[in-house]
Amino acid sequence: MANVTAQDVKALRDRTGAGMMDCKNALVEAEGDQEKALEIIQKKGLAKAAKKAGAIAAEGVIHAYIHAGSRIGVLVEVNCQTDFVARNEEFKAFVDEIGLQIASSSPLYVRETEIPEEDVSKQTNIFKGQLEEEEKQTGKKRPEQAVAKIIEGKLAKWKKEVCLEDQELVTREDKTTVAKASENLTVKLGEKIAVRRFTRYELGEGIEVQKKDLAADVAETLAKGS
Repeated sequence: MANVTAQDVKALRDRTGAGMMDCKNALVEAEGDQEKALEIIQKKGLAKAAKKAGAIAAEGVIHAYIHAGSRIGVLVEVNCQTDFVARNEEFKAFVDEIGLQIASSSPLYVRETEIPEEDVSKQTNIFKGQLEEEEKQTGKKRPEQAVAKIIEGKLAKWKKEVCLEDQELVTREDKTTVAKASENLTVKLGEKIAVRRFTRYELGEGIEVQKKDLAADVAETLAKGS
């Protein structure tokens, strides 16, 4: 059996936030290998990203991601606590993964707490209007409590769809959300990892393309020439 020291246990605890005995047992099982012990802690669900929740993450990168065909571009800021981790290959891979996520899934906000109240009100009114239209079509009036419950459910679903942290990563098949992936990386690298902000660009977005009637265009040209 490998000799596990108190320093080894503390080092693993600092990285994971798991209990001292859990760290010691993981190190014994891993025969003193810190990386294997880390995996054991993660597999058993003992790691705690919450320990790093209050840490200040002011380092990191601003990453430019250009999607295939150069029709969609993303600028995203992902923070960590040291420039050492900012150079880490796993951190950089995660940042690129987030760029792809934003490009493909078009989130509007990073997290639910950032949704402006006016946006929630606007979406609530849209859902109310949809239900009213449905009632007109069916001729069936729902009780007010039922309407409130339906709108509450629709809002909850909408928030998950438009918030980056709640989206499931398109690059993974295990339905891992961006928030969970960030927590896992926080535990693994021992520093708080967080997406701070992003901007998504789509070619031609916001430009009103003028469509001309061909027959009218020909008539206009002939009239000018006469």
